[in-house]
Amino acid sequence: MSLIVEDLPLTGLKLIKPQVFSDARGYFLEIHQTHKLKDAGFSEAFVQDNLSWSRRGVLRGLHYQFPNWQGKLVTCLQGEIFDVAVDVRRDSPSFGRWHGLRLSEANHHQLYVPEGFAHGFCVLSQTAQVLYKVTGFYRPEQEHTILWNDPALAIAWPVTEPLLSAKDAQGKPFREAVIPG
Repeated sequence: MSLIVEDLPLTGLKLIKPQVFSDARGYFLEIHQTHKLKDAGFSEAFVQDNLSWSRRGVLRGLHYQFPNWQGKLVTCLQGEIFDVAVDVRRDSPSFGRWHGLRLSEANHHQLYVPEGFAHGFCVLSQTAQVLYKVTGFYRPEQEHTILWNDPALAIAWPVTEPLLSAKDAQGKPFREAVIPG
C-alpha cells in the first residue's frame, strides 16, 4: 500500500497519511521514503531534519525563510500539536489564507508545507516532539516571523496566552512582513 495524500484547501498544502502496521507489540511506519513520495507526485528533495521538543502551551511561529525558501514535511512524533500554514505567495490564489490541523502520535499524519508558506504550531499535549524535514538549509539571516495573533489572519489558535520566544513575540503583522512579489 502506498501513501494516502490529500490536497488541503490552500494550493500545494497536503495531508499525508502513511500506512501504519500495528500489532500487540506496538506499531511501525515509514516517516519518509523518497520513492513513495515521488510516486505520490512529490519532486522535493529534503536536505535537513529538525527536531523540536516543547511543553504544553508553547507556540512556535509563524516562520518562513526568504529568498531561500524551505518546504517542510512535518510529523508529530510524541504528543499533539495544532499545526498552521499561511500562504505568503503573492501570486497564489490562496495568498493570505491559513489552514490548521492537528498532528499527533496517535493519528501519525504528516503535513507537507510547500515553499512559500509561513509555518507554526502550538502544543496541545503535556509535551510534544515535532520532526520536520526541510527542502533548504536553515539560513538565520533570511528567517522572517509573522505575528502569531495578527487580526488580519484571524488564526483560530486553540491557545489564548501561549508561551512564546522573544523572536515570536516580536513578529511582524502580515501586511508588514517581507513577502516577495
